[in-house]
Amino acid sequence: MSVPKKKTVSEYLEGLIDETGGFSRFQILMFASVSFSKVGPVWSMLVMAFGGAIPTWWCANDVSYDMTSYNYSSSHNSTWNSGYNNRNMSSQQCSTSIDNATSIACSNFQFDENMNTIVSEWSLVCDKDWVPSTITTIQMVGLLVSGLVAGHIADGIGRKPTYFASLLVLTFCNAIAGFSVSWRMFAAMRFLLGFGVGCYLTVFYTFMMEFTPSRHRAVVVAFPSWALWASILGFIAMWLRDWRHIHFATSIMTAPWLFFWWVTPESFRYLVSHNRIDEAQDIVRRMARINGRPVPNVKELRLLADIDRTTQKKYSVRDILSTKRLRNYTLLLGVGWLSCGYTFYAISFGVQSLSGNLYYNMFLVTVVEVPAQMSTYFLSNKLGRKPTALGFLTIASISSLVVAVAQITDLEIKHQLMNYFALAAKLCVAAAWSTLMLLTTENFPTVVRNIGFGLQCSVSRVGGMVAPQAVYLNHYFPGAMYFICAGLLFLSALCTGFVPETKDKVMRDVIEEGATRGRQMHLHSLLSSDSPSDDSSGNVTDHVPPDSSKSGRCTQ
Repeated sequence: MSVPKKKTVSEYLEGLIDETGGFSRFQILMFASVSFSKVGPVWSMLVMAFGGAIPTWWCANDVSYDMTSYNYSSSHNSTWNSGYNNRNMSSQQCSTSIDNATSIACSNFQFDENMNTIVSEWSLVCDKDWVPSTITTIQMVGLLVSGLVAGHIADGIGRKPTYFASLLVLTFCNAIAGFSVSWRMFAAMRFLLGFGVGCYLTVFYTFMMEFTPSRHRAVVVAFPSWALWASILGFIAMWLRDWRHIHFATSIMTAPWLFFWWVTPESFRYLVSHNRIDEAQDIVRRMARINGRPVPNVKELRLLADIDRTTQKKYSVRDILSTKRLRNYTLLLGVGWLSCGYTFYAISFGVQSLSGNLYYNMFLVTVVEVPAQMSTYFLSNKLGRKPTALGFLTIASISSLVVAVAQITDLEIKHQLMNYFALAAKLCVAAAWSTLMLLTTENFPTVVRNIGFGLQCSVSRVGGMVAPQAVYLNHYFPGAMYFICAGLLFLSALCTGFVPETKDKVMRDVIEEGATRGRQMHLHSLLSSDSPSDDSSGNVTDHVPPDSSKSGRCTQ
């Protein structure tokens, strides 16, 4: 039996996954452990939705009243103002009146004790009301930097070390952040936490997809692990009601996953692309044993290392930008990543602007991602990656426009429209972003996959950096944040239409397939039945390739 002349190295590696069991016990166990470890990145990322919230507050210059026993609620607002509207105390005013003509700046603030955020901790109101949004932007700067750095690290030293290093950063920095003594120290910790989250997100998807056959790759982005942990954060915040305690809880929940270092393997595709063939062979055998399949003949991997010398090259962003095809993919996908990053975090961090209970809204804007992400598995495999992303981006754009218009009108159902369509926009953006992640991972070859994915992560963080400032701006100019969302999402839908479809296609492993065609033909001839090779025991064996029906192509 001879190897098909058109079979590429990528198809051969894809075939090994199917030959060892496809998406079976090994993949499920690994996927479960990695998905549950996402609690750290999710809570670290979204804690500012609560931590930066503004509790009800009063200016209380030289107050002699005992306010600590007063339990403020919005239903008592008019009573409170009418009963205590005097020269010493005013509700959420940055100055107090001494007489009808004179007022003084507030120097003492009283906050609702039902919730402790960084705003109440350091009195970040009035002339300091810009601090919470700036801290969130600093956090996004950390994600931007990590997207550029982590991609090179993951493609240089490996997916596994980068993944566990990110968990280590999140564990320690969350604990330190909980002991912050000033908002400046807290801002520094938020930068490092953003860096850790960025490292995790850069490597997470490619790490998993390189173990997954093509027809199941959508599972990696469709499983709503982010949404599930984010929705739980709403209940945790309602229970703890203290930003320090939430950071401690995040550190405690992240730490146990560090011990999985001893059972989590490195990506075998990464090992092959870096000429670490013995380690790759061990992992392939391990996959087969755990999946209950016969151990495949992996001697061909040694031939691959001897023939395909492109693995010796060190890659960088320059290799992506200097290649016309990859450069076009990067630009087109980048618009979508930028828009999704801005919209996703603008709605998440702007949850306080919606009507109703803060904790309930925190739960709703995240739980809607569960059906959104789960739908991407069916839609991306049935309709394709590109039509799915394009459709969700369009619907998200329309929903954002409705919210923006509702915010500047005086309709009786204004608040209902804002809440319902904001949830619809969040749902569609989450689904569209998941599909864009799939398109990005499948369009970049293995040797630069983490670099390309990390670059797009950094692009999305630019949107994430702008999002907190847009939330701040929206307090003074209602509708501005959502008008920007609508415009960016519509532009993203247009750009997505020009991105190549990757459904049912094998992931490439090298940048220019044509550049290595001669070496691949040589490899194919060596792997044919006419070209026997010696195994490690000195016996001559014929290398039988994987069944073509079990190659990387998807059979619906």
